[in-house]
Amino acid sequence: MARPRPVIFDCDGVLVDSEPLAARAYERVYEKHGMPGVHGGIIAQCVGMKQSDIIVRIRELTGHQFPAAADGDIWAETKVLFTEELQPTPGIAAFLETLVGDRCVASSSSVERINHSLAVTGLAPFFGDAIYSSSMVKNGKPAPDIFLFAAARMGANPADCIVIEDSPFGIQGAVAAGMTAIGYTGGGHTYAEHAARLTAAGADFVCADWHEVSRQLSTLGVPA
Repeated sequence: MARPRPVIFDCDGVLVDSEPLAARAYERVYEKHGMPGVHGGIIAQCVGMKQSDIIVRIRELTGHQFPAAADGDIWAETKVLFTEELQPTPGIAAFLETLVGDRCVASSSSVERINHSLAVTGLAPFFGDAIYSSSMVKNGKPAPDIFLFAAARMGANPADCIVIEDSPFGIQGAVAAGMTAIGYTGGGHTYAEHAARLTAAGADFVCADWHEVSRQLSTLGVPA
């Protein structure tokens, strides 16, 4: 029997419903440092980026230069919110229970944040040590680096890999890596144009929940 195709999961907004909480953390920390006006609409333009790139993007959009010495404040505030409120995306645990084959996490977040997110939501056992962060590669999404790194660590051909992503940047990275890209719009940060933007970024399919993802994976040769 052929080996199932490996599945690469983004973390934030795919496995865990973290984006609204992360946006709130950025708002609070920028306000704390005397830089108001960093709101959800601005943070929404940064979904899928690693923190250093988000800080650059916020500066481009608002003119606020976040002090480098305070970078740790962002994760500290985020961790508090995650510990208190973070939930898995609806239906993901049941989906992972039945998923067959290799899988991993490839996220723009730090390893500490990924591990904390999976721990507080109970999803850590589904992935073990197969956790890969953009901090491990040169370029963050939309570059393909993290996806190619993940494929190499799994011993997989990139063309065989299937990526599940909620952000246009993530979809672009998956496409650049030569992988099948599934857009996911089931997180709490979804919006009216979400599916269209994922499709425009190159998603092969867009799914609104894990039942849809499961059906789509079945057509791609992955029992789920």
